[in-house]
This record gives sequence, structure tokens and C-alpha cells, in this order.
Amino acid sequence: MSYPKLEVADVFRRHGAAWRAANEAHLSLSQRRVMTAIEVCRTAALGGHVERCENCAHTRIAYNSCRNRHCPKCQWPAAQAWLAAREAELLPVAYFHVVFTLPAAISAIAYQNKAKVYGLLFTAAAETLTIIAAEPKHLGADIGITAVLHSWGQNLHHHPHVHCIVPGGGISPDGKRWIACKPGFFLPVRVLSRLFRRLFLQGLEAMHAAGELQFFADLVSLNEASAFAAILAPLRRAEWVVYAKKPFAGPKQVLAYFARYTHRVAIANSRLIELDETHVSFRWKDYRESGRRKSKVMRLSAGEFMRRFLLHVLPNGFHRIRHYGLFANGHRADKLALCQTLLDVPSAPMHRDNDDDNGPGVSDHEPPPCPCCGGRMKIIETFDGPLSRPYRVRRLDAL
Repeated sequence: MSYPKLEVADVFRRHGAAWRAANEAHLSLSQRRVMTAIEVCRTAALGGHVERCENCAHTRIAYNSCRNRHCPKCQWPAAQAWLAAREAELLPVAYFHVVFTLPAAISAIAYQNKAKVYGLLFTAAAETLTIIAAEPKHLGADIGITAVLHSWGQNLHHHPHVHCIVPGGGISPDGKRWIACKPGFFLPVRVLSRLFRRLFLQGLEAMHAAGELQFFADLVSLNEASAFAAILAPLRRAEWVVYAKKPFAGPKQVLAYFARYTHRVAIANSRLIELDETHVSFRWKDYRESGRRKSKVMRLSAGEFMRRFLLHVLPNGFHRIRHYGLFANGHRADKLALCQTLLDVPSAPMHRDNDDDNGPGVSDHEPPPCPCCGGRMKIIETFDGPLSRPYRVRRLDAL
């Protein structure tokens, strides 16, 4: 198994201590914890185990993962486990990808009120899709939605948006038939955009009126109702970005997409190019340019890179993967079984538990094969590190 030569962890280990000390007053506890988790991920600090090849007796030491959902190294195993649980839920229909994006003017409000505004973004996007899909002139059906929050753009600036994956059809109101959408077309984007704008602004106004939003620093004036109303006024006339991508070719393409998007973090290690005494360089794409989007290189000071990365730390307990409509956690298995019956496909066992990712990730996966002979590696000893409590060494053959 090959790993990127440069990692986000290298930036934090090399520059994190000094930057953390200089910006202590501006870092939240969650951000400091994310930094520490990434710094110690797969190091002796977290302990690990000793593996031995069953064929050639080659021995190696493997250190434990931090399992933090913001860590670039820990997300691929977590995504694979999540996908395995969701595979039985795929329906034999076309799937569509719809993206709902907040205007730049709301980005700062969202950053200072992440849990509230991100939650509203999810709700407004899901309600928009379900309301329009339920209208007889569009689809006239109950649909299922899986939504994933991303809060970043390619340049790591704060850019909140949700990716919604939706089957191309739904269940009729009487629950007796499957209604398929038109080939290659799901719902009108312009209609979605305007309803999304209205629902989101209504929800944001209600939060402000109820005193649920907090504003600090440059935004402190927005605590006043008049100033808040003035900020929202031009947004009622602006066009909000709702983007519908081409439908997926089939279930395999849906799974491949999920693998890339459900557990993505602000930047993958594979995009990093260079780290020196003062700066970090990484690849990015400028989606504002028309025509072919060629990869560019951005060079930031190490401090600015860390600041932008930490903009995207989620509140504790916040679910970044959510299900709505037919896929809502309370009745997902039953509704999917009905969909399979209406589509005349065999049903399969499904996970009824809440599969969202607000807690630690999955445990370390099966050890990679032996680098010498390709044989199976067997764990023969485990040990804790200084950040494990209590510190001890355990031999499996002695247990």
C-alpha cells in the first residue's frame, strides 16, 4: 500500500505548535483537538500492534489511527465501511446529484452559527426536493434523499453546500406504484432554486427572531433586527445556486461517487505538493473560470493553510450525512423494502441503525498483505502509547 509523500499531519507537526501558541485565543477546543488527533495519527503516541506474516515470518509494527472524522488518513476505511452498509439499499434506477449552495453573504453568518445554519441548509434543501417532487406537475411522488455537507471550496475558503443524491423516481401517494422521472431529467433547477431561497431565508429569519443566532467581531451589528434585515434584503432578489449534475450511469457509479464524497475532508493528502519552512503548496481547481478547469497550484503560508483547514471543523455531535423522505432513519428499511417490491427486485438485509458519522470512525481494517511475499499478516501483539490509558503491552498469545 502506497501513501502520499506529504500529509496534512506533516504541516501540523512541523508548524502547529508555534501557530497554536500564537493563536490560542482564536482556537476552539474542537479545533485544538482536531490538530492533536491529526498530529498523533498512526504514531507511537496512540499505540498499535505487531504483525507477523504467516508465510515468511516478516514482522512489522503498525500504529493506531486517530479515527477523527476530520483526519485525511482515517476517512477511506470509514467510507468503505459506510458503503458496505449502504450497498444493499441501492435501487435499480437512475440516480441524480443535486447541489445546494449558500450565497457568499451568508458564509460568515454560517461560520459563527455552524450547528444552526448548517442544520437549516440540510432542512431547506431536503424540503425543497420533497415539496417539488410531490407536485403532480413535476413528479407526484415521495422521494428519498441522502445529503452530505461540505463546507469548503478547492481553495479551502468557507463555502457551505450540500450534495444530495436522489433516486430518479419515488413512491406514489397511495403507496401502490413506483413513479419514474423522465429519462435524464429529475426536477427543474430554477424552481428548486427559488423555493430553496425562500425556505432558507424564512428559517434564518425565524432563528434570528427567536434569538438563536449569535454574532461576534465584525458581525456584532447583526444582533439588531434592522441590520440583519438589511443584509438579507438583496439576497431575496439574487439567484441562488442550485446545480443538477448528469444522472449516474448505474449503481456502481453511485457507490464510487459516495466513496469520494461522503467522508471527504477539506483537503486530501494527495493534493499537497510541497512543504518548506514557511509555506505549503497544493493543487486546486478554479471553478469560476469558464471552459476547461485546469489544475492550479496555490501557495499559502503554513499558518494560513492551517487556519483555512480548521475553518471546517464541525461542531461536536453534528451529523454531516443525513437521510430524508423515504430514506429517513426512522423508517428507511421499511420504505426501501417497499421500493424494492414496487420495482420487482429482490429485497436484501438492511441496516436499521443510524449510520451518520458524528462519532469516532470505524476500527482499523484488515492489515495489508506482507510486502515480501504477499501473505496474510497476523497480529501477534498489541500495545498502548502515552496517549492511551493505561499504558501497557499485551501479547495476544498470552491472553
